[in-house]
Amino acid sequence: MNIEFKNKIVLITGATRGIGKQVCEDYRSLGAKVIQVGSKDYDFSCNQEMQSFLTMLKKEKKIDICINNAGINHIDYLQDVKYESFDNIMKVNLYAPFLISQVVGDIMTKNKFGRIINVASIWGSKTKEKRSSYTASKTGLIGLTRTIASELGKYNVLVNSVSPGFTKTELTEKTLTQHEMRSLEDKIPMKKFANVKDISNVIMFLTSEFNTYINGQDIIVDGGFVNV
Repeated sequence: MNIEFKNKIVLITGATRGIGKQVCEDYRSLGAKVIQVGSKDYDFSCNQEMQSFLTMLKKEKKIDICINNAGINHIDYLQDVKYESFDNIMKVNLYAPFLISQVVGDIMTKNKFGRIINVASIWGSKTKEKRSSYTASKTGLIGLTRTIASELGKYNVLVNSVSPGFTKTELTEKTLTQHEMRSLEDKIPMKKFANVKDISNVIMFLTSEFNTYINGQDIIVDGGFVNV
Protein backbone atom coordinates (compact mmCIF):
# COMPACT_ATOMS: atom_id res chain seq x y z
CA MET A 1 0.00 0.00 0.00
CA ASN A 2 1.77 3.09 -1.27
CA ILE A 3 0.39 6.45 -0.21
CA GLU A 4 1.09 9.45 -2.40
CA PHE A 5 -0.31 12.95 -2.81
CA LYS A 6 0.86 13.93 -6.27
CA ASN A 7 -1.09 16.94 -7.62
CA LYS A 8 -2.72 17.49 -4.21
CA ILE A 9 -2.68 20.90 -2.53
CA VAL A 10 -2.49 20.73 1.26
CA LEU A 11 -3.10 23.55 3.73
CA ILE A 12 -1.52 23.08 7.17
CA THR A 13 -1.80 25.47 10.11
CA GLY A 14 0.55 25.32 13.08
CA ALA A 15 3.11 24.03 10.61
CA THR A 16 6.42 25.25 11.97
CA ARG A 17 7.06 22.86 14.85
CA GLY A 18 6.07 19.58 16.46
CA ILE A 19 3.32 17.58 14.81
CA GLY A 20 2.62 20.24 12.20
CA LYS A 21 6.22 20.36 11.04
CA GLN A 22 6.32 16.56 10.65
CA VAL A 23 3.02 16.58 8.75
CA CYS A 24 4.45 19.19 6.35
CA GLU A 25 7.57 17.14 5.74
CA ASP A 26 5.57 13.97 5.14
CA TYR A 27 3.18 15.56 2.65
CA ARG A 28 6.06 17.08 0.71
CA SER A 29 7.93 13.79 0.63
CA LEU A 30 4.79 12.14 -0.77
CA GLY A 31 4.44 14.63 -3.61
CA ALA A 32 2.01 17.25 -2.31
CA LYS A 33 2.18 21.00 -2.75
CA VAL A 34 2.04 22.39 0.79
CA ILE A 35 0.70 25.73 1.96
CA GLN A 36 2.10 26.03 5.47
CA VAL A 37 1.05 28.62 8.03
CA GLY A 38 2.69 29.31 11.38
CA SER A 39 2.10 31.79 14.19
CA LYS A 40 4.80 34.06 12.72
CA ASP A 41 2.69 34.33 9.57
CA TYR A 42 -0.70 34.85 11.23
CA ASP A 43 -1.81 35.13 14.84
CA PHE A 44 -5.23 33.50 14.91
CA SER A 45 -5.98 35.04 18.31
CA CYS A 46 -5.99 38.44 16.58
CA ASN A 47 -9.29 39.09 14.77
CA GLN A 48 -7.66 41.32 12.16
CA GLU A 49 -4.97 38.78 11.29
CA MET A 50 -7.53 35.97 11.18
CA GLN A 51 -9.64 37.92 8.71
CA SER A 52 -6.56 38.76 6.65
CA PHE A 53 -5.71 35.07 6.41
CA LEU A 54 -9.25 34.17 5.39
CA THR A 55 -9.20 36.84 2.67
CA MET A 56 -6.01 35.30 1.30
CA LEU A 57 -7.48 31.82 1.53
CA LYS A 58 -10.61 32.74 -0.42
CA LYS A 59 -8.45 33.45 -3.47
CA GLU A 60 -7.42 29.80 -3.70
CA LYS A 61 -9.25 27.80 -6.37
CA LYS A 62 -8.14 24.37 -5.17
CA ILE A 63 -7.38 22.98 -1.74
CA ASP A 64 -7.60 19.20 -1.53
CA ILE A 65 -6.60 18.69 2.10
CA CYS A 66 -6.79 20.94 5.14
CA ILE A 67 -5.05 20.16 8.42
CA ASN A 68 -6.22 22.45 11.22
CA ASN A 69 -3.31 21.91 13.59
CA ALA A 70 -2.69 25.33 15.15
CA GLY A 71 -3.34 25.26 18.87
CA ILE A 72 -2.42 26.92 22.15
CA ASN A 73 -2.82 25.94 25.79
CA HIS A 74 -2.85 27.60 29.17
CA ILE A 75 -3.13 25.55 32.33
CA ASP A 76 -4.79 27.06 35.41
CA TYR A 77 -7.47 26.41 37.98
CA LEU A 78 -10.96 27.57 36.98
CA GLN A 79 -11.04 30.50 39.40
CA ASP A 80 -7.67 31.73 38.11
CA VAL A 81 -8.40 31.57 34.38
CA LYS A 82 -8.41 35.07 32.92
CA TYR A 83 -11.08 35.89 30.34
CA GLU A 84 -8.44 37.01 27.82
CA SER A 85 -6.64 33.67 28.15
CA PHE A 86 -9.86 31.67 27.72
CA ASP A 87 -10.85 33.84 24.74
CA ASN A 88 -7.48 33.40 23.02
CA ILE A 89 -7.60 29.62 23.42
CA MET A 90 -11.08 29.54 21.91
CA LYS A 91 -10.04 31.77 19.02
CA VAL A 92 -7.04 29.65 18.07
CA ASN A 93 -8.28 26.15 18.95
CA LEU A 94 -11.94 26.37 17.94
CA TYR A 95 -12.92 29.54 16.07
CA ALA A 96 -9.99 29.34 13.62
CA PRO A 97 -10.77 25.74 12.50
CA PHE A 98 -14.44 26.75 12.18
CA LEU A 99 -13.69 29.80 10.03
CA ILE A 100 -11.06 28.02 7.94
CA SER A 101 -13.39 25.06 7.38
CA GLN A 102 -16.07 27.42 6.11
CA VAL A 103 -13.72 28.70 3.41
CA VAL A 104 -12.01 25.44 2.43
CA GLY A 105 -15.33 23.60 2.69
CA ASP A 106 -16.75 25.90 0.03
CA ILE A 107 -13.74 25.26 -2.22
CA MET A 108 -13.93 21.51 -1.66
CA THR A 109 -17.67 21.19 -2.28
CA LYS A 110 -17.28 23.03 -5.59
CA ASN A 111 -14.52 20.59 -6.57
CA LYS A 112 -16.46 17.58 -5.21
CA PHE A 113 -13.43 16.41 -3.24
CA GLY A 114 -11.76 17.22 0.03
CA ARG A 115 -10.30 15.99 3.28
CA ILE A 116 -10.30 18.02 6.51
CA ILE A 117 -8.46 16.92 9.65
CA ASN A 118 -8.89 18.82 12.90
CA VAL A 119 -6.10 18.07 15.35
CA ALA A 120 -7.87 17.78 18.69
CA SER A 121 -6.53 16.10 21.84
CA ILE A 122 -7.18 13.33 24.32
CA TRP A 123 -8.24 16.19 26.61
CA GLY A 124 -11.28 16.54 24.39
CA SER A 125 -12.37 13.05 25.51
CA LYS A 126 -11.19 13.12 29.11
CA THR A 127 -9.89 15.81 31.41
CA LYS A 128 -8.10 16.67 34.62
CA GLU A 129 -7.73 19.71 36.82
CA LYS A 130 -6.47 22.96 35.30
CA ARG A 131 -7.74 21.94 31.84
CA SER A 132 -11.05 23.86 31.73
CA SER A 133 -10.11 26.15 28.82
CA TYR A 134 -8.20 23.60 26.76
CA THR A 135 -10.69 20.77 27.27
CA ALA A 136 -13.59 23.05 26.38
CA SER A 137 -11.88 24.07 23.13
CA LYS A 138 -10.91 20.54 22.08
CA THR A 139 -14.26 19.01 23.04
CA GLY A 140 -15.88 21.71 20.95
CA LEU A 141 -13.54 20.94 18.06
CA ILE A 142 -14.50 17.26 18.10
CA GLY A 143 -18.18 18.22 18.04
CA LEU A 144 -17.57 20.68 15.23
CA THR A 145 -15.82 17.93 13.26
CA ARG A 146 -18.83 15.62 13.50
CA THR A 147 -21.25 18.30 12.34
CA ILE A 148 -19.12 19.43 9.40
CA ALA A 149 -18.72 15.78 8.38
CA SER A 150 -22.49 15.32 8.37
CA GLU A 151 -22.91 18.32 6.09
CA LEU A 152 -20.07 17.82 3.62
CA GLY A 153 -20.01 14.05 3.21
CA LYS A 154 -22.40 14.16 0.26
CA TYR A 155 -19.86 16.25 -1.64
CA ASN A 156 -17.10 13.65 -1.17
CA VAL A 157 -15.52 15.75 1.58
CA LEU A 158 -14.47 13.61 4.55
CA VAL A 159 -13.92 15.35 7.88
CA ASN A 160 -12.29 13.72 10.90
CA SER A 161 -10.38 14.70 14.01
CA VAL A 162 -7.16 13.17 15.29
CA SER A 163 -6.57 13.32 19.04
CA PRO A 164 -2.94 12.84 20.06
CA GLY A 165 -2.04 11.69 23.53
CA PHE A 166 1.29 12.49 25.17
CA THR A 167 3.64 13.23 22.29
CA LYS A 168 7.36 13.85 22.39
CA THR A 169 7.95 17.28 20.89
CA GLU A 170 10.41 20.09 21.56
CA LEU A 171 7.74 21.82 23.64
CA THR A 172 7.10 18.68 25.70
CA GLU A 173 10.77 18.24 26.45
CA LYS A 174 11.07 21.90 27.47
CA THR A 175 8.05 21.89 29.79
CA LEU A 176 8.44 18.47 31.45
CA THR A 177 11.37 17.14 33.45
CA GLN A 178 12.73 13.68 32.70
CA HIS A 179 11.16 12.48 35.96
CA GLU A 180 7.75 13.84 34.94
CA MET A 181 8.02 12.20 31.53
CA ARG A 182 8.92 8.82 33.03
CA SER A 183 6.02 9.11 35.48
CA LEU A 184 3.59 9.77 32.62
CA GLU A 185 5.06 6.96 30.51
CA ASP A 186 4.31 4.52 33.32
CA LYS A 187 0.60 5.40 32.97
CA ILE A 188 0.51 4.65 29.24
CA PRO A 189 -0.11 0.98 28.34
CA MET A 190 2.65 1.13 25.70
CA LYS A 191 5.00 2.70 28.27
CA LYS A 192 6.20 5.44 25.96
CA PHE A 193 5.19 8.78 24.48
CA ALA A 194 4.12 9.00 20.86
CA ASN A 195 6.55 10.60 18.48
CA VAL A 196 5.35 13.10 15.89
CA LYS A 197 5.63 10.48 13.14
CA ASP A 198 3.07 8.30 14.96
CA ILE A 199 0.53 11.11 14.70
CA SER A 200 1.44 12.11 11.16
CA ASN A 201 1.07 8.53 9.91
CA VAL A 202 -2.59 8.52 10.97
CA ILE A 203 -3.19 11.85 9.24
CA MET A 204 -1.53 10.56 6.07
CA PHE A 205 -3.84 7.56 5.96
CA LEU A 206 -7.03 9.48 6.72
CA THR A 207 -6.35 11.95 3.92
CA SER A 208 -5.11 9.40 1.39
CA GLU A 209 -6.98 7.58 -1.37
CA PHE A 210 -7.17 4.58 0.95
CA ASN A 211 -9.68 6.32 3.18
CA THR A 212 -12.95 6.40 1.29
CA TYR A 213 -15.48 5.96 4.12
CA ILE A 214 -14.15 7.09 7.51
CA ASN A 215 -16.04 10.30 8.21
CA GLY A 216 -16.99 12.24 11.33
CA GLN A 217 -14.74 10.20 13.61
CA ASP A 218 -12.31 11.17 16.35
CA ILE A 219 -9.24 8.96 16.05
CA ILE A 220 -7.42 8.80 19.38
CA VAL A 221 -3.68 8.15 19.06
CA ASP A 222 -2.47 7.73 22.62
CA GLY A 223 -1.04 4.25 23.13
CA GLY A 224 -4.19 3.26 25.04
CA PHE A 225 -3.95 5.96 27.72
CA VAL A 226 -7.62 7.03 27.74
CA ASN A 227 -8.68 3.44 28.41
CA VAL A 228 -6.88 3.12 31.76
